[in-house]
Amino acid sequence: MTDPRRRVPRTDALLADPRLAEAARVLGRTLVKTVIADAQQRARAGDITPEHVADHAVAALPSAAASLRPVINATGVVVHTNLGRAPLSRAAVDAVVTAGGATDVEFDLATGLRARRGRGALAALARAVPTAGGVHVVNNNAAALLLAAMTLASGREIVISRGELIEIGDGFRIPELLESTGARIREVGTTNRTHLRDYADAIGPDTGFVLKVHPSNYHVTGFTKAVSITELARLDAPLVVDIGSGLLTPHPVLPDEPDATTALRAGADLVTASGDKLLGGPQAGLLFGTADLIERLRRHPAARALRVDKLTLAALEATLVGPPTPVERALTADLADLRERAQRLATQLPDAQAVDCVAAVGGGGAPEVTLPSAGVSLPESFAAALRAGTPPVVGRVESGRCVLDLRTVDPEEDARLLEAISRCT
Repeated sequence: MTDPRRRVPRTDALLADPRLAEAARVLGRTLVKTVIADAQQRARAGDITPEHVADHAVAALPSAAASLRPVINATGVVVHTNLGRAPLSRAAVDAVVTAGGATDVEFDLATGLRARRGRGALAALARAVPTAGGVHVVNNNAAALLLAAMTLASGREIVISRGELIEIGDGFRIPELLESTGARIREVGTTNRTHLRDYADAIGPDTGFVLKVHPSNYHVTGFTKAVSITELARLDAPLVVDIGSGLLTPHPVLPDEPDATTALRAGADLVTASGDKLLGGPQAGLLFGTADLIERLRRHPAARALRVDKLTLAALEATLVGPPTPVERALTADLADLRERAQRLATQLPDAQAVDCVAAVGGGGAPEVTLPSAGVSLPESFAAALRAGTPPVVGRVESGRCVLDLRTVDPEEDARLLEAISRCT
């Protein structure tokens, strides 16, 4: 008897299938050949018949060449680091698509000469924080601090409170990051209390700058003392302030979260922040400061290694000048509207309940702030089933129930969310 494995179609024959040929054109030949090879192996193992290899390969094709999959964030964490932090606005997404081709990112169409790179994004950033004498953009907030240390404190001391020697995501620590530039950390004060005199006593000829770091991913209460930006600005040393989460101006929902405008007005010489947190834009490190200081940073040799690409510049500019971002809409969502949406969804689903719940800012910002919210409560088994669905839905498990918090679900996604839940029932 002829071995059925001999009937498994050859790769070239499968690539001639119009469906797979089109996929190769859109997704790339290498990716499609990998999918074909998996289907052929299944046929050789007897899991499928040789006649169905092409059909199974077509069914297994991804929707895009990249492995990242879009998900619905129903966790209630507005800026969810594991889900890519801030979701971009439609304007920012469109700008990225436009920037994917040839652009005038560093070219003046009127003169035909080289132009300042990312001038549109930089101008938008300067307009957003007019108190800054200059602005600059690097690839993340850690890079912004790194550039400041290399420019101002290589071989010198950075004076910082012990209570602000924080650890950020994935085990990275601020003091280790700064020391990698050749700077030395001069710790002052104690974990819970630091006074102005502690800073003043530490400042000397070797001081590169004083650094104030907002402890954005934790909150200390009790017998504590910290020194304000206004007080530190009176000291005889440059003052760098890391506000972390990226607010450019005060926000009514987050009254205690620092912002770039207020920090500069209080006397900071340089302010660093993230672009992909509360600003709601792409990953970027934002720098605001005096014109001469920003120019020093911009001209440092390492600035080239830390610069952002055209896609980031496009998304950042669109975020700054475009409509409210998904992060802003989530922060300011009306509780009554959230409850109405939850009730409407729950009535269309078996075993579902509309519930009140509590959302969080996330992304290392405003850890003490809770956001009243509403969502849909389902049996706990839905949590895994929804993550495995298309599109994947990520919720949270509370008290033995799967809760889908609607504060982080755009109203335009309600229909897709309902469809995803319905497929799991």
